Amino acid sequence: MMSQEKNNELTLVGREQPAGQLLRQYWMPAALSEELEADRPVVPVNLLGERLALHRNNDSQLVLMDRHCPHRGADLTFGRVEDGGVRCPFHGWKFDETGQCIDQPAEPTNKMCKNVKLNSYPTKEVNGVIFAFLGDGEPPAFPNFDCFKAPSSHVFAFKGLWECNWLQALEVGIDPAHASFLHRFLEDEDPEDQYGKQFRDKAADTDFPITKILREFDQPEIQIEETDFGMRMIALRDLKNGQSHVRLTNQIFPCAITIPMSNDMNITQWHVPIDDENCFWFSMFTSFTDPVDKEKMRDQRLKEHTLPDYAPIRNKRNEYGYSREEQDKQTWTGMGMDINVHDQWACESMGRIQDRTNEHLATTDRAIILHRRKLIKAMKVLSQGGDRSTLPLYGSKAEVELITGPIAVDAVAPTSDWESSWKKRDSDRRKACTWESEL
Repeated sequence: MMSQEKNNELTLVGREQPAGQLLRQYWMPAALSEELEADRPVVPVNLLGERLALHRNNDSQLVLMDRHCPHRGADLTFGRVEDGGVRCPFHGWKFDETGQCIDQPAEPTNKMCKNVKLNSYPTKEVNGVIFAFLGDGEPPAFPNFDCFKAPSSHVFAFKGLWECNWLQALEVGIDPAHASFLHRFLEDEDPEDQYGKQFRDKAADTDFPITKILREFDQPEIQIEETDFGMRMIALRDLKNGQSHVRLTNQIFPCAITIPMSNDMNITQWHVPIDDENCFWFSMFTSFTDPVDKEKMRDQRLKEHTLPDYAPIRNKRNEYGYSREEQDKQTWTGMGMDINVHDQWACESMGRIQDRTNEHLATTDRAIILHRRKLIKAMKVLSQGGDRSTLPLYGSKAEVELITGPIAVDAVAPTSDWESSWKKRDSDRRKACTWESEL
């Protein structure tokens, strides 16, 4: 169990809160590139409790700044993008790429301009995701993760809204045991029809569907290894025939995961706070074989989400589409075939912010326990003015760019030699890759 004070420290994301201060020291997904391809030139971004406005200027440069005009508070997401900046429709005040006011046309002079400035924030666009840095000082370098270095043709990006705190959303992704229950399929689908779907492929080079292994071997041995990006989780399932199923997943500090989606594709997913009680998941799907069929991937996800809010169609207001008949015959939850909905239900059903004062962690929660300790340790470094280079994924640009992967695979191997199997499987996949993916 946890005290309410400690729960607040770990979950609340305001600028003065310990978790909010820590998360601001990292690049956070702020929007999808596709959001700026719609008719609206300035789009709202709600991130870490901040209300922001994002646009491309006439030179296609990304500009992220505070959303409300400092004159009378009007919403700049309805602003006019002009050469040199964005202009508020209310009284015509204009702000340049740095947030500096450069024109106040209703005033007799522009002398007041130099004293009026919006906060603006660095951005970086990679493979369909726009990242923002809301912290102080120089932002950290980007690591050489697969989802960043793969060509854009091999990465598909999407996002979705969950109505809960970011931490409980993240923690479902670092819980290897839940997949055997929450994502249990009572009937196995055709693995040949698995494209774009998670937990539908065959296990490694076998004829066993992943769904069958998760269902029939539901007591994994879980091992945790600390890494330079966060931690690696290894779930071992003894198949009782001299072989074991080995599944590698990863936690990327502070709020992301990398997991295998299929034998050919990985998912890197951030759980990004909108505010204390809501978050977006941002996913980058990276293919190690053919270019991603982005049209198919997007169509699959738009069957489950509405635009422009990226809200899930199945949600607590319609009981996540729950069906008693389906629960009896097809899925453990009765909530459809999209496992993202299962995770969404599990996290949202805890409440907007999980009450961890009534929580009883067990042996399968080892990764959750370690991650919370890492968060607390990092928050202490910041609160005491310590060296940020001691934080995960900090250090010099050269050091951070040496951080690669993370490796995320499913493998089936002799139980006596499982440790080398996942390394070989990943190595073989990278050698056959059409882009420079070798570590």
